[in-house]
Amino acid sequence: MISSFFGKTKPINYIVLAIILFLFYFTNVFFQFGEQRINDVITLEILLFAALLLSIFIVNQIVRTEKATESNSYAMLFFLLLIITFSDEFVLQNVVFANFFLLLAFWRILSIKSIKNVKHKIFDASLLIALASLFYDWALAFMFLVFLVILVYDRRTLKNWLIPLLGLAAIFILTFTVLKLKGSLGFFKEHYQFSLGLFTTKSFFQVLNIKTLVYLILTIVVSILVFVRLRNVSGGKLLLLRIVFLIFVLGTGIILFTPADASPVLITFFPVTVFFTNYFEGIKKRRLQEMVLILSMVLACSLFAIHLE
Repeated sequence: MISSFFGKTKPINYIVLAIILFLFYFTNVFFQFGEQRINDVITLEILLFAALLLSIFIVNQIVRTEKATESNSYAMLFFLLLIITFSDEFVLQNVVFANFFLLLAFWRILSIKSIKNVKHKIFDASLLIALASLFYDWALAFMFLVFLVILVYDRRTLKNWLIPLLGLAAIFILTFTVLKLKGSLGFFKEHYQFSLGLFTTKSFFQVLNIKTLVYLILTIVVSILVFVRLRNVSGGKLLLLRIVFLIFVLGTGIILFTPADASPVLITFFPVTVFFTNYFEGIKKRRLQEMVLILSMVLACSLFAIHLE
């Protein structure tokens, strides 16, 4: 029943997922702030909700356009379940906005495989990553991904290696101009701290909590199973999945560099969603698919309830 409903992509799927996100998100807001303080933060919370909702829809467009998964709504569903599971991530408001721009950057990066308008896509991806870094400093680490994709797809064109620098310069020059006019140039020094939580904390669990650790281990296992199953498919999808896995690796590295209470787990949701969806699509028995989905939903809701307490 559930797998059949989300096995297609129809307007009703978008509506249902939007309603579910709305209910869970604002339930979390209500328990976090209480009735008295909600009025003070409602505008920001609506913006955060909109960013998360658009992120879900963007993920769906990425996997469909780039053929990272089959044509269904499972990617949107798994992304939503991850949001519910890690509802404590909502306190990292800047990471929510940074993740939105990073998703757009990933879309442009993955679309380079068509070898059309490569320079424009490189510039757009670099610009979006720079924009994301204005919200979360470590987002700049994903510039490594841009250069890697250039190396893979079009390394012989010298201009391609210079374009990412232009994208970065465009955002930082505009930001510098605005901050100069406002007299707030101290933003750069205060914002780009690049904290090294892995080296400044005494305990490993001050960097990773149990939930995040299990999540990362499960993702690695699922990713390996997906690569083993798809080892004989066309090289195009395998290469795309390898790039997606690198996004996960970079995101995991960033998580390790930040304390557990500030880990930007949200930035790993896109690659994890892609691998979870590919693994789920490989399950041939409909009844087993139903059981996996029900178990995933129960687990997500349980962890959400625990967080509220």
